[in-house]
Amino acid sequence: MTNNGARLLLVDDDEGLAAMLREFLELQGFRVDVLHNAEDALARLADDPPDLLVLDVMLPGMSGFEALKALRTKHELPVVMLTARGGESDRIVGLMSGADDYLPKPFNPLELAARVRNVLKRARPAAAPAAEVLEAGSLRVDLRRREASADGQVLPLTAAELHVLEQLLRHPDEVLARARLTELALGRPLEAYDRSIDTLVSKLRKKLAAAGVEPGCIRGLRGHGYVLDTAALRR
Repeated sequence: MTNNGARLLLVDDDEGLAAMLREFLELQGFRVDVLHNAEDALARLADDPPDLLVLDVMLPGMSGFEALKALRTKHELPVVMLTARGGESDRIVGLMSGADDYLPKPFNPLELAARVRNVLKRARPAAAPAAEVLEAGSLRVDLRRREASADGQVLPLTAAELHVLEQLLRHPDEVLARARLTELALGRPLEAYDRSIDTLVSKLRKKLAAAGVEPGCIRGLRGHGYVLDTAALRR
């Protein structure tokens, strides 16, 4: 099995679990480096960033959440977080801090490999036409460059946020159910009590507002889903 040589950095202080995951992920075709604390991970990322970071929340010293916030000031590197409890609050904090996906412990290593592949696919899609651009009002998503902008100003979006915006732009003025938007943007089914898509939309609205875009252009319809209101973008 191949993953185009994707290189992962796994950060977990449980040395036994980390060794097992490294062996499994390498059998899945990934190249894997392992560290056991956030401080060493941030230093490694500054010098030699991998294709994706698998980051545990509960680490000695700096927590995974703190490391992710520090990381996001400098890098848009894809991140999958591992949460010990898997509670909704932990998941929301991770997504609000800039994680692209999360996985509660204990988990099946096959699911971790699948989540990693999905995030890498979103970050580096292979099938985007060379010049495909999606636009509505001042919003623009360049699919080849994997870049979103508003009035020419590049938006600092994570891979997950970019995919949410992409899907909304692909379906302007169409109500996308939360389940469908989750599948289209995150590449996985909507899970029970899963608020990931709501958290990502909330973050996206804030970043649009900071760039001078009407945040109400993304409307939530209770019990239905979300819609990109192109009329709001023309105001």
